[in-house]
Amino acid sequence: MNIDNNLLQTKLDKESYERLTAIDNRKLHAFVCDAISVCEPDSVWISSDSDADVEHTRKMAIKQREERELNIPGHTIHFDGPEDQGRDREVTRYLVPEDDKLSESLNQCEREAGLSEVRGLLKGSMRGRTMIVRFMTLGPKGSDFSIPCVECTDSYYVSHALNLLYNLGYEEFKRLGKKAEFFATMHSSGEVDERMTSVDVPNKRIYIDYTTDTVYSVNTQYAGNTVGLKKLALRLTIRKADREGWLAEHMFISGVHGPGGRKTYMAGAFPSACGKTSTAMLPGETIMADDIAYFRALDGKCMAVNAESGIFGIIQNVSAEGDPAIWDVLTKPGEVIFSNVLVKDGRPYWLGMGEDIPKDGENFVGQWHEGMKDANGNEIACAHKNGRYAVALEALSNCDSELTNPNGVALKVIMYGGRDAKAYVPVQQSFDWDHGIVAYGAALETETTFATIGKEGVPEINLMSIQDFVAIPLGKYVRNNLDFGKKLTDKPMIFGTNYFLRGADGKFLNGVRDKHVWVKWMELRVNGDVDAIETPTGFIPCYEDLKKLFKDVLNKDYSREDYIAQFTIRVKENLEKMDRVEEFHRQIEGTSQKVFEVFEAQRQRLLEAQARLGDMISPEAWA
Repeated sequence: MNIDNNLLQTKLDKESYERLTAIDNRKLHAFVCDAISVCEPDSVWISSDSDADVEHTRKMAIKQREERELNIPGHTIHFDGPEDQGRDREVTRYLVPEDDKLSESLNQCEREAGLSEVRGLLKGSMRGRTMIVRFMTLGPKGSDFSIPCVECTDSYYVSHALNLLYNLGYEEFKRLGKKAEFFATMHSSGEVDERMTSVDVPNKRIYIDYTTDTVYSVNTQYAGNTVGLKKLALRLTIRKADREGWLAEHMFISGVHGPGGRKTYMAGAFPSACGKTSTAMLPGETIMADDIAYFRALDGKCMAVNAESGIFGIIQNVSAEGDPAIWDVLTKPGEVIFSNVLVKDGRPYWLGMGEDIPKDGENFVGQWHEGMKDANGNEIACAHKNGRYAVALEALSNCDSELTNPNGVALKVIMYGGRDAKAYVPVQQSFDWDHGIVAYGAALETETTFATIGKEGVPEINLMSIQDFVAIPLGKYVRNNLDFGKKLTDKPMIFGTNYFLRGADGKFLNGVRDKHVWVKWMELRVNGDVDAIETPTGFIPCYEDLKKLFKDVLNKDYSREDYIAQFTIRVKENLEKMDRVEEFHRQIEGTSQKVFEVFEAQRQRLLEAQARLGDMISPEAWA
């Protein structure tokens, strides 16, 4: 660990130097020295997380023109460049030492070559700028779940986003001192244009050195690529969880109310733009996490915490009717960062907001007007599909009271859901832990969405909705989930959901708000209040229970015809799905034999049912 005190005293003023050295951690001091040596900032500012420092980073984001104020007090707009609108799989890579090996499905490069490349791109990238050093924690402060993190960045927008999305960690670093085993991020926006957006697109790189728990990010500003505690740290957390025997999951946590005033905690994994946030934000329920959760087995229970303290949410289709809690925050005074939406006369507009959209304004491409086309002749939408908002969870009226509980909450339900047009029913309960992990989690199949750069609408397997982020062998990751269940005497029930099932005419069979009924049914089911029907793929709801729930929850009549259409088991499509996911897992090294046993058992149940009842089996056939 090389610590150059002369370098620190040259680049840091007296106050920042004292703040850094008040943390008794040589590894931290060495990382900051390294970041200074590589990026060559003119100066370095250490945030102590005081109210004044938190406000300073927000004001500087505006002063540096990385954000602009909107009409509603506290609201700002940030734009990323036209080719920096989502997580970029192609240039996000693991740095793998020659003597190590990751799954071939993971994007990677040789460690030394990758380090040389990305550090070369970062070299001198902060000349003429200030390096901002931020301390945060993943998870609640003072918790066994939590992980301290440091990020060195030249973007006040990134620093401002950290304020909203994570727990401030300077005092935690001071408390832990030498014991702080932290994750580190080194980020630079690189060359920027007059709109303060990164322009060196060919040299965008996001590299993860899991041997040192360090993320390098350059020539990008999109928060999913630059806020190191986001999905980049999730990759590192999965390795830490693997070493220590717990789980880091790409899941929300919600408190769902049931009869008698009870509250049941549920977690769910959904790929981006597949209904994850809207499920976490159901009206009348509480939200504890919208994206990343940590699970530990404590006293036989599955205890969970939110890794974050805010939401970096997709704003498309957020409306007053469908998302009242979010809408309230987005339309009243308070601290919110909008990104990559349309702005006209100081007001933000986004796709699917349920209001008239102006015919011109400013968006992620600059000045925009209706009918405007890009260089390829494609019409440019008023706002990007992956436009976002960043807000602290505590700003939401439905924020769960246990958000900062260092002990977490006891989970009763885990659900997995993707975009499956043809096979799985809208909601079903697994037969047991292993069946749920394999048949719903490891078999999660979805269509790619706009949240990841590349083609949309391409079906792909995305096991547990975490495949892109797994920095250990995929087979081992699934095995860890199976083994975790063995530590629990009070196991959560596992459910599969599918909001995107289509009929023969290609139309969705579910209404947008129907998910609330499926979730309420899970709450009743896990608490023993309703029966279920056994099918080859899992337990499905009884019609009379759903009929009552649709009336109670949505004040909507639910016909037997809709029930039959939604919960008919499509044997042929399910068998084809089993074949696809089994073939996928056979390509993975180290897959547990249990995975193939579960697939084969489900296949045999389907074949036996097909022989008796045909290819399309009505839910009434099981009565």
